Amino acid sequence: MPEQTLPDEAIITQAADRISDQLGETPLLRVPDLEASLGQPLWLKCENLQRTGSFKARGALNWLLTARDRELEPGLVTVSAGNHAIALAWAASQRSVPLTVVMPEGSSALKIERTRALGAEVVIHGAIGEAVAHCHRLRERHGFTLVHPYNDPRIMAGQGTVGLELVRQQPDIRRILCPIGGGGLISGVGLAIKARRPDIELIGVEPAGAATMANAWAHEDHTASLEKVVTWASSLAPAVVGDWTYAASRQVVDRLVTVSEDGIREATRRLLTEARLYVEPGAAVGLAALLEGQVALDPELPTALLITGGNLDLNQVALCQNGRQGH
Repeated sequence: MPEQTLPDEAIITQAADRISDQLGETPLLRVPDLEASLGQPLWLKCENLQRTGSFKARGALNWLLTARDRELEPGLVTVSAGNHAIALAWAASQRSVPLTVVMPEGSSALKIERTRALGAEVVIHGAIGEAVAHCHRLRERHGFTLVHPYNDPRIMAGQGTVGLELVRQQPDIRRILCPIGGGGLISGVGLAIKARRPDIELIGVEPAGAATMANAWAHEDHTASLEKVVTWASSLAPAVVGDWTYAASRQVVDRLVTVSEDGIREATRRLLTEARLYVEPGAAVGLAALLEGQVALDPELPTALLITGGNLDLNQVALCQNGRQGH
């Protein structure tokens, strides 16, 4: 296997060059209505408009394009609540590599359907912890190569290309709010931007019911696992981070904040209506942090929100309006 180290700026730049033929830049948008209501200079990095509907396509494609034949020949396996599943299924299809995806019960019907439509075999199994365990059993039983959804330097390097694009598109950005699930995106973005712009504040945002990275930080242990994960933002709901993402986050993330379920629903509603962007709940936590005062509004600090994905089931649209929870 290729040597595994935390990706630096050069490796992330190489990843950007590698994936650029198949994945274009996503827009960095200003939304006047949203800015006016907040009183905050605000840019939205719209990864919901990326191929496969999320930033995950970047990491998945970078992994596939750097994989050796002996990694691909047995076939691939992964575990995912959805966006990594879709992205890896798409990337694997580019090289006709068989893929098995384990998804937990309650996963988005839309994400399951899109993953299968791209040719992957989807296995629905238990809660997230049980799904992870089953993924490892399949790997051992069949000799598959595991492609971890976030705790892999090649995945992280691909996700870091978001940061390179953002600071090139808007050099005046002073702080970035990034959703955290397992930490692959914030790790890659942080390693990219801090090398070029150490002055930019990088803030990680987690649902209060799935504050996995904050839990790892508090215990100073990447293996620290949440006993229970409860959030509408199912794309941000792993019970544990990883050694690579934990190490990177401690280097590049300035602080972590959490947001409530009501805040996530309200932020999703505001992005759907005021920004006119079709986004999933996990993509809205950065805005929720501003709305709830977890990150202070400041007209002197140009701020970017990473809008991570747009694979939203239609029935979820009503949930951000009427306050019901669901997946």
